[in-house]
Amino acid sequence: MAAARTVKFPSGVSVPALGQGTWRVGDDPSRRAEEIAALRRGVELGMTLIDTAEMYGSGASEELVGEAIRGHRDDVFLVSKVLPSNADARGTVEACHASLRRLGTDRIDLYLLHWRGGVPLAETVEALEGLVSRGSIGAWGVSNLDVDDLAELPGGALPQTDQVLYNLTRRGPEYDLFPWCRERSVPLMAYSPLEQGRLLGHQALQAVADAHGSSPLQVALAWVLRHDDVIAIPKAATTAHVEENHAALDISLTDEDLKALDAAFPAPVRKEPLEIL
Repeated sequence: MAAARTVKFPSGVSVPALGQGTWRVGDDPSRRAEEIAALRRGVELGMTLIDTAEMYGSGASEELVGEAIRGHRDDVFLVSKVLPSNADARGTVEACHASLRRLGTDRIDLYLLHWRGGVPLAETVEALEGLVSRGSIGAWGVSNLDVDDLAELPGGALPQTDQVLYNLTRRGPEYDLFPWCRERSVPLMAYSPLEQGRLLGHQALQAVADAHGSSPLQVALAWVLRHDDVIAIPKAATTAHVEENHAALDISLTDEDLKALDAAFPAPVRKEPLEIL
């Protein structure tokens, strides 16, 4: 079994480097039992960070997560997100309380602005800080914000994380977002670290996987997890997929592996707009 690996937030709280995403989980009622079993298996394996959002299935994902963690709330680090259309002073609070009801809990450990919208960041941050002070959330962060956006956060306010699209084919954050966050000890949270399965079939990835006796997707996940300040949140809708993801923690990529992957999936050489799925 893979050893537990953790990543520390600026608050000092540590979470597993490998968590669980839930985008599109809960969309199909016929798969509900299987998806709940998958999340519970992930928690058993130590993948106790679960990420969801009010947007996912218009709340259906949060409801499913709430059912999956019932009776085990204290074992889980819960992340959810507020839509930018709800992120004004009043809407942020109302959205958070609605998420709490769907999740069946009295607190969200980390609450993120899902992406930047028309509401001033200062207004959203003030609302988030209010939720922290009232105990509705443990801390706040952001998602899909680029360096210029982060620089506009009011009064030097520091998010606990920036959740962004990052994988072998989406390496843009390495150029400037990684350095900005590392200077401030803010870890990144990588969503779609497996590019929703589209990485399958790349020859270089298959070659590295063959050398390790693993699957290409496990290598792709191990590549994201090679950073000690990145949290990966792949989605898995079956227990078998959860276990496959977890086994990526056992893979140690060599310098030769990394060179081969760099050749096939080049690192950015200039600023690239932050990509969003």
